[in-house]
Amino acid sequence: MTRVSISEAYKNACLAELSALKPGNVHIFADGHGMVVQDFVKSAEASSIAISIPELSVGARIKSAIDATWDAVSCNTNLGIVLLAAPLIQAYSSNTQSTLRITLQSVLSGLTVEDASLAYEAILRASPAGLGGSDQHDVRELPQVTLLEAMRAAKDRDLIAMQYANGYQDIFEFGVTHYQRALQQWGQPVWAVTAVYLAFLSHFPDSHIARKYGLDAAKQVMAEAAQQAKAFAGFENPKKYQRELLRFDADLKQRKLNPGTSADMTVATIFALELVAI
Repeated sequence: MTRVSISEAYKNACLAELSALKPGNVHIFADGHGMVVQDFVKSAEASSIAISIPELSVGARIKSAIDATWDAVSCNTNLGIVLLAAPLIQAYSSNTQSTLRITLQSVLSGLTVEDASLAYEAILRASPAGLGGSDQHDVRELPQVTLLEAMRAAKDRDLIAMQYANGYQDIFEFGVTHYQRALQQWGQPVWAVTAVYLAFLSHFPDSHIARKYGLDAAKQVMAEAAQQAKAFAGFENPKKYQRELLRFDADLKQRKLNPGTSADMTVATIFALELVAI
């Protein structure tokens, strides 16, 4: 697969997520949280080129993509996406005969202290909301461990870190399964993306919300999303539930609750499917 193909697959995944109605998050139906859809489109275009440069390490891909994003929009629109996408690109670019998921395990196991250092720089530049100090492997200090070890230390409080620790289990076994099920049910990729987003939001406390407002707030949104996901899945025509999803969207935004991690996991799911399909 050429760099252009990887770049296009990444960009397609980002744009597919933006095209879907994702309550509480930014999408083509509604902006929110002081950000507009065009910021995310520009971010996808800029980071797609930077993250797919051949021969880069995982850490360098992360740093390159975040630098390109900040040059384009001067704000954090995609840190979680980039953290999840970089190892997937590294695995796909390895040209092994193994499956993407098996190769990904090797990539994660091979992460270095230098990868951690570059990722820390990217995280600090992105300055994600709610980022505080840590007693263990603080990103404001020089890393003493590999990026995988740092992610393992954070896995219980961050779903993206958990993916590094568990080999993207929640992407391949949860996200992909929900996407394929919804696509089979409705035959409409854009609504399958919404289904994946609601699935993540209703099964995992959103890490972005938890960082800003605490775990109880994240669990409350998770419970609300579970009701929405169940009702949504019951419609033969998903568009007929659109008005209710837009109400939920407006309510979350009015409460300043942005399920950013659920959106990042959704992009990673679509991206993994794009890579496997090529």
